[in-house]
Amino acid sequence: MASDTPVHSPGELPDAETLYARLLAGVKQEFSTTPPDKTWLVGIHSGGAWLAERLQRDLGLEGNVATLNVSFYRDDFHRIGLHGNSQAQPSSINFPVAGAHVILVDDVLYTGRTIRAAMNELFDYGRPDSIRLAVLLDRGGRELPVAACVVAAQIPLSPESAFVLSRLDNGNFSLALEKDSVHE
Repeated sequence: MASDTPVHSPGELPDAETLYARLLAGVKQEFSTTPPDKTWLVGIHSGGAWLAERLQRDLGLEGNVATLNVSFYRDDFHRIGLHGNSQAQPSSINFPVAGAHVILVDDVLYTGRTIRAAMNELFDYGRPDSIRLAVLLDRGGRELPVAACVVAAQIPLSPESAFVLSRLDNGNFSLALEKDSVHE
């Protein structure tokens, strides 16, 4: 799916629900290539966890979605500290990671440091057979060699800006562009 990912400019921010529909289609395709009884969604707090929860429901998967709070696993923790209320959102892995196929879900792929942290934490639970990454947006700016298997859209963005995913009361998603945010 990544090869036919639409590329947008920051001036043309796409609708978050349209992006979610692309993400859902891509994750469904990823599920078709792995054993369904050994494949699990894992969302990264907070936007990735919201996306994973909705993907779990829309794919008809049973049980609660697994989530990771990677705050303490980040290699730049000393510089950026904890984000918002992340201390109130502990990790919750509800399946045996050893031998599993994990589809790691996040809202925005930027430097790759969050994904590296998530993989480090997952390996603390066991050795998965595979980890695949699904993201709503790829904004470029990689500092580590991390690539997503599923990308709903690519929107190059300067380091002074950030995409912010919100979950509305009705469960739908909204996307905004903010300036002068903390770098991921």
